[in-house]
Amino acid sequence: MSLTTNKMFYVSWEAFHRASKELAQQLLGREFSAIVAVSRGGLVPAAILARELNIRVVDSICVASYDHDKQGSLRILKDASLEDNAKLLIVDDLVDTGETARALREHFPKACFVTVYAKPQGKPLVDHYITDIEQDTWIQLPWDMELAYSKPLAEH
Repeated sequence: MSLTTNKMFYVSWEAFHRASKELAQQLLGREFSAIVAVSRGGLVPAAILARELNIRVVDSICVASYDHDKQGSLRILKDASLEDNAKLLIVDDLVDTGETARALREHFPKACFVTVYAKPQGKPLVDHYITDIEQDTWIQLPWDMELAYSKPLAEH
């Protein structure tokens, strides 16, 4: 799938932080022993949730399915070392088509899966999220932007 729409949703650092804290608020009262951040997009909200929920054990699973705006097949580049359990919190920035979420659900069927943003195709796969986004809208996250899309330094 490639980006075929002009609909954009721009997110500032402040808005992303506020939404991540709102997600933490939804999770208060639940007992989590550890977080698995879905790299790369889940790293920032995972850090915020770890702080707000006082979770000290944070791991990551590194997956790739996008090359900027083109979705390809999902690849696990690095697995998490934590075992699946009901006190495990899986954190990603967004759920789009649900391909990554489906793979994570298979990998961690007992865990709680949360995202900051959710599109309709992927929404049924997450336990908690904050903001609904239309399926044909591309989310421009703060770490991807300057005045226009900014390539990672390693790609220059």
